[in-house]
Amino acid sequence: MAAKDKAIGVSQQRATRAVFFIGGFGSASWAPLVPLLKERLAIGENVLGMLLLCIGIGSLLTMPLAGAAATRLGCRRVLTVACVAEAVFLFALSHVSTLWLAAVLLLGFGAFMGCLDATVNVAAVIVEKESGRRLMSGMHALWSVGGFVGAGLFGVWVGMCRLTPLVSTAIASGIMLGTIAYFRRYLIPYGGDAGGRLIGMPRGIVTFIGIIACIAFLTEGAIMDWSGVFLRVERGFDLSLAGMGFTVFSAAMLVMRLVGDALVVKLGPECVVIGGLLVAFAGFLLVILAESTTVLYLGFFAIGVGSANVVPVFFSLMGKQEDMPISLAVPAVSTLGYLGVLMGPAAIGFLAHRTDLYVAFGFLAALVAMQAAIAAYVYRRMGQKVFGSKSYGT
Repeated sequence: MAAKDKAIGVSQQRATRAVFFIGGFGSASWAPLVPLLKERLAIGENVLGMLLLCIGIGSLLTMPLAGAAATRLGCRRVLTVACVAEAVFLFALSHVSTLWLAAVLLLGFGAFMGCLDATVNVAAVIVEKESGRRLMSGMHALWSVGGFVGAGLFGVWVGMCRLTPLVSTAIASGIMLGTIAYFRRYLIPYGGDAGGRLIGMPRGIVTFIGIIACIAFLTEGAIMDWSGVFLRVERGFDLSLAGMGFTVFSAAMLVMRLVGDALVVKLGPECVVIGGLLVAFAGFLLVILAESTTVLYLGFFAIGVGSANVVPVFFSLMGKQEDMPISLAVPAVSTLGYLGVLMGPAAIGFLAHRTDLYVAFGFLAALVAMQAAIAAYVYRRMGQKVFGSKSYGT
């Protein structure tokens, strides 16, 4: 019987990782379609920006409701519907030709993307809690793996295989559908207790974790959108090298998340989080002050290394805090995190316009320092009850 329970646990873990992979893969498969959509609709950057805002609006509409849906329908059903719908909307976006229909499809694509994101984290918290093992960093790593694979395969299909974007997107959607069709049977069929509520406002310790997540995603979004501009405008890099900062940052995050669970068990969550944020802070200082290209890239690498496991560690905390039910706490934190994604690029752009990108990156460094201070407060408040052991299950 014990062997059977262990096998079931492993299957649930793999299935949850597979959904993280689908989420990253779907997001990456959408990115190359953006310029093609702009050309097909013959619209300017201002209209395109408004269209892309539909994704964020859709996500913010469904994220807060995802926990209640998981409670009532179970994670398996919600994640299956979300994965299938995201694949269908992705394919539809590859050949939509009218502005109003594109807006509707982007709103739906964002809605199911947000639902998938929040619900898979609910499932991950429950699976990790029931397994008694540290799993969250590895779960989040699979999102990054999906992103790398999705972006790479699209380039291979279009560039080397000479497939049309429509066919390439159809293959990507097929991969998503095939993956969820195989793994859905192993997803947990339940989703925690929402206490009869549809939406839960963050309260207690969950509020502070939400702020940490918001800063983490704000920082990541700002580096994704502005590191290339910083290298090009402030440092005079060639256009072909302008994207290297984010590439180095992303690679560092992926590697550290793949080994993150083992590090948390060995060093303890406090060391990984606080120490990591100090490393990230030092990385920002290197990016701002570095005089050589090597040190500059080392700065982006340090930011990725230090930031990688902050969000996974605090999502793990959702399974131990008692201020909110898991199925309400996780969507609340996910929503605050996504607000950071939406606010980050705009805030950095506004600050850079008023000053310059050196000041803007200094602002990000200050946010990381504040993040470390909030994390330290969370540790003090929760005390031995949550953080007294390096091992998750003890």
